[in-house]
Amino acid sequence: MSTSPARGLLALLRMPYWLMTGGLSLLTAFAITKSMIAPQQIVLIFFSMAFITSAGFAINDYFDRESDAVIKPKRPIPAGALTLKHVVTISSILFAIGLSLTYWLPPLSFVILAIDSLVLIFYSYLVKKKSGFIANIVVGILTGTAFMYGQAAISGTVTMISLALYPIAFGTIGGNVLRDVLSVEGDTKVGYPTLPQKVGNYNATKVGAIFFLLTGLFASLPALPLFANNFTVYYLPFILTWSVLLIYSSVRLFISGSTVQNVRKYERIVTMSMILLPLALIVEAIVGILL
Repeated sequence: MSTSPARGLLALLRMPYWLMTGGLSLLTAFAITKSMIAPQQIVLIFFSMAFITSAGFAINDYFDRESDAVIKPKRPIPAGALTLKHVVTISSILFAIGLSLTYWLPPLSFVILAIDSLVLIFYSYLVKKKSGFIANIVVGILTGTAFMYGQAAISGTVTMISLALYPIAFGTIGGNVLRDVLSVEGDTKVGYPTLPQKVGNYNATKVGAIFFLLTGLFASLPALPLFANNFTVYYLPFILTWSVLLIYSSVRLFISGSTVQNVRKYERIVTMSMILLPLALIVEAIVGILL
């Protein structure tokens, strides 16, 4: 049963992810600068990253059309809401708009988004189908660039403070590994060579737990005095709470087995607790502006 083109377009854009990319970049910019940002800069930072994100999802749907027809038939292409030509056109327009918006931002902004765009295309075309684990790592790398972009878009540079936020992206890698454990049956049907298929659910779960552990250990790095322009102590309450939940979940995944129930339980805890990261950045930004 086909879906209307309008609904297909909304599904293609994956707009909730704009908060994880454009939103994260914007919060990073506020937290690092600790000052008000001009409204036009806010719009440019958010939507440039958001449009590149949606462009990446669209091109991924194009290359995943055969597998989606088997395991995700409600996606816009297999559902008949959008044609292949529609999806390629939409993706191209979004890439073009996202990159064009950086014209009014520092040049490094364009460089970061251009690299992200190329990686997204390469990921969808080749990486995802050749190695699921490398694909997980690539997604983590792309997630981490949101922190770099947030600083580059407002100051024209990338320093240790935004790089100190980068290890937070390890949590994305761990989450994707665990989701591969949960979807191993469907991935097997379409031939995706994910980590659970290569090393088994037990070992894959441990790998995901390690990335959660690393995220929990490194999440507070930006508040350490060794970084110039480091974050204040006001960043720590939310981020340390998140770290505790990450470390707890990783330990439980190590000792409680790799059953679907356990993996789903702790993957959900980590996913829900991710709200603590933007809250920590919001507090850091507000305190910096007020003080």
